[in-house]
Amino acid sequence: MNCTPRRQKLRDIFHGDRCINPGSVYDPISARVAEDLGFEAGMFAGSIASLTVLGSPDIIVLTLSEFTDQAHRICRAGELPLIVDADHGYGNALNVKRTVEELETAGVACLTIEDTLLPKRFGAQTAEFLEIPEGVGKMKAALAGRQDPELIILGRTSAVGPNGVEDGIRRAQAYLDAGVDGIMFVGVKAQPELEMIATELAAPIMLGGSGAELQDLEYLGQCGVRISLQGHQPFMAAVQAMHDTLKALRDGKPPSQLEGLASADLIKQVTRDASYQAWQEEFLS
Repeated sequence: MNCTPRRQKLRDIFHGDRCINPGSVYDPISARVAEDLGFEAGMFAGSIASLTVLGSPDIIVLTLSEFTDQAHRICRAGELPLIVDADHGYGNALNVKRTVEELETAGVACLTIEDTLLPKRFGAQTAEFLEIPEGVGKMKAALAGRQDPELIILGRTSAVGPNGVEDGIRRAQAYLDAGVDGIMFVGVKAQPELEMIATELAAPIMLGGSGAELQDLEYLGQCGVRISLQGHQPFMAAVQAMHDTLKALRDGKPPSQLEGLASADLIKQVTRDASYQAWQEEFLS
């Protein structure tokens, strides 16, 4: 895997003037589908990793090695630049440094480190956040773990919703001052919030969990947003399709009568059958 070119492609987007929606991916096949359909980047979320690898809810029971292994499988399947949600970095600042080292080796193009206090503290009823100095320490450790300067490291905060936009901006500016390449905001719902953020921060922005009025890519691009997540519907659709197919079979429906199955041509495409056929002819003949 030559990872630097795909990281450079993603950097060009972050340094440009437009916003894109990445494709939500979770395994090699979904990443190839996204790449074949023309998505300029893929997004592998911690929540989807927990579902894919463990079949568990998003409560930080996934380990770094499990997350990294799946990210590596996705990256080696093609050339799609992969953005990953590295959650809290799997521990304190030293763990964050290790997280960056492992994910860079896995081939990711961009990762986010958030300032939420994770895993959930005993007795906590609402989201809690690190004190800003500890968050800054995590960002500095993340940068120290980077070897390829083209790897994009973003600070991430979801403090705008519970704490207000001013706290979100204060946190983001501290992380930018520490040297991160940009900021991911989760839970920005309204245009006035985004416009205040765009006015105060001179840095690329990534959005997740945004409100309905923050979906227009042209408007987002004007506000400095370069990446806007749409959610993780592909995985949810795959789960529903798997459920419905297995249920139909269990209920006695003949396999020949099943609908919505991938064609043989599509399977050949996503498995890169032509390449394997060529390699067989070259190396096994």
